Amino acid sequence: MEKLNGAKQVVRVLEDLGVDRIFGYPGAAVTDIYDELFDSKIAHVLARHEQGAVHMADGFARCTGKVGVALVTSGPGATNTVTALATAYGDSIPLVLITGQVSTDLIGTDAFQEVDTMGVTRPVVKYSFLCKKPEDIAKNIRKAFYIASTGRKGPVVVDIPKNCQNRSYLFDYEKNSDISIRSYNPTVFGHKGQVKRAAAQLAKAKQPVMLLGGGVVQGDASEIAAKIARRLNFPVVSTLMGISSYPTTDRQYLGMIGMHGLYEANETMHNSDLIFAVGTRFADRATNMVAKYCPNATVVHIDVDPASISKTVSANIPIVGDARTVLTQIDKELDEQGVKEPNDLSLWWKQIEEFKKKDCLKYTRKEGMIRPQEVIETINRISNELKLNPVITTDVGQHQMFSAQYFDFETPRHFITSGGLGTMGVGLPAAIGAKFALPDANVFCITGDGSFQMNMQELAVCRKYKLPIKIFILDNSVLGMVRQFQTVFYKERYSATNLDGNPDFVKLVEAYGFKGIRITDDDKLESTIRDVLMAKDEFILVDIITDTNTKVMPWLRANGSMIDMMLNEEEK
Repeated sequence: MEKLNGAKQVVRVLEDLGVDRIFGYPGAAVTDIYDELFDSKIAHVLARHEQGAVHMADGFARCTGKVGVALVTSGPGATNTVTALATAYGDSIPLVLITGQVSTDLIGTDAFQEVDTMGVTRPVVKYSFLCKKPEDIAKNIRKAFYIASTGRKGPVVVDIPKNCQNRSYLFDYEKNSDISIRSYNPTVFGHKGQVKRAAAQLAKAKQPVMLLGGGVVQGDASEIAAKIARRLNFPVVSTLMGISSYPTTDRQYLGMIGMHGLYEANETMHNSDLIFAVGTRFADRATNMVAKYCPNATVVHIDVDPASISKTVSANIPIVGDARTVLTQIDKELDEQGVKEPNDLSLWWKQIEEFKKKDCLKYTRKEGMIRPQEVIETINRISNELKLNPVITTDVGQHQMFSAQYFDFETPRHFITSGGLGTMGVGLPAAIGAKFALPDANVFCITGDGSFQMNMQELAVCRKYKLPIKIFILDNSVLGMVRQFQTVFYKERYSATNLDGNPDFVKLVEAYGFKGIRITDDDKLESTIRDVLMAKDEFILVDIITDTNTKVMPWLRANGSMIDMMLNEEEK
């Protein structure tokens, strides 16, 4: 058995787990680990802020399904990661954060850069470890990867005191170690009786709808979900996090549901007699008032997390298990029950076609002004013409909702956004992580002028590694979504939402050595975006001056049902 010191064990176990890239920011409590990384085959990406580093690991994980890894120092290094950890936790993203800690003999003494990392991060991680002995390091890191990547996925913290990394102390290193955690055994297979009941309900439904959540994407269940949907001729809708789980241009896909969901999607949900929900926790933005939610529907709910089932919406047929595994069971059960042809859903589809006639995403163009919807439509249309199939990252706000409404996604894991926590500042670092994960992919960050400034220091990473990312800023000089609320509910009292003092974003990226373009004229939007998208190997930031007063529509009315919607931006 090989003898290794603590710092070397950290690097060796990451190598053995197949990690080839980590994101981080060094400090005194992790210098031993960084010294060992110097000779490692693991590539390290130096972020410019610890939050950015974890967002990069998050973006890497979202578009690959692999565990993202970040490394930061103790104290402020660890506390700077809390927002990014909460972002990953809210969307069930597999991630391992390794943090430095003061030496074990100093813990509890208010030592320099000491903080209770486990206590600070406990509410926003799936689990956390404090390595009190160097012998615990490899074992705990392996457990962290196992916990992060199984069941309902999520971030895990491994806190390693400085003295446990000590390069002068050698101890045994086991290269192969089976992971067994007695108290942690996620359910994979669905209960056979519940699977039979679910298949029988699917086969006889008259007005069904298939609801796909983020668990379908994270569980790699898109292919089998699409197979079942097509087999049964079910209409398909998704949550925000479920976007890209099913091809959005397919005739059966009706769009996103919820607060800013499409009219036809929300109406179909409300009028359904069966909701076949997979990998969703029925969050408030997707349901509106639960007491009025889809009153006539039988709910079949599949989720790997038993705590998510019947937490908000009661499930008539709950099935705990891995999404892909359970859907495969249901597909086989449909065979066993002799379901070869779908039910005649012609009347249901006829009603859905009537819902679609509302054309809820239609908007009026304003002369001399660029509408944000027009920007997304233009990027989407030209991307399709050039067959770019881009990975889209967004921040949070109006631009996020417009991206969800107007962009086409044919490939799972190509829409990266913060749904659970709603984190401004995730877009750019997530795009960096995605580009490292998929170097041949086209990666676009669609953001707002408020969101972009949250982590714009990570432009330095793009410069250092020559990353040809495209950034599109929908620049309306305000905090658009908050201003929308102030317009409708606060009698246009715009308190603290005007972004006075924004930098010149074009000059900003030029200072980093990049090309920046500003679009103010609607007539130049199409040609400029086309030129930008054709420059595949070049980083370009496009600052697009958009209408300040545009609101995201449709919009669910508070305390209503799924069909209580405002349908045009003039309606208050």
